[in-house]
Amino acid sequence: MSTPSTWDDRLESILRPYLTFLPEGTPFTADLDLRDNGLDSLGIVDLLIELENAYGVQFTDDALAMETFETPGSLWRVLSGLTAQAAGTAA
Repeated sequence: MSTPSTWDDRLESILRPYLTFLPEGTPFTADLDLRDNGLDSLGIVDLLIELENAYGVQFTDDALAMETFETPGSLWRVLSGLTAQAAGTAA
């Protein structure tokens, strides 16, 4: 249960405020259950907008599955894929 080195600090700083049940100082791990820690459906919408703005991507319809927002690891996999796609189209 360690933090993968693949995500950046920005993800945690954006996501952590939506986790209202996560005690301060609790490790931010790839398998942390986001919904059990306070991320609700309204929070997902706000988080989605914030992530799109911060990373310059747009979540596709298939990325808007509940599984995407289960854990930081699942969210990062989708987000990093979208970021790579956006970088590929910008090149």
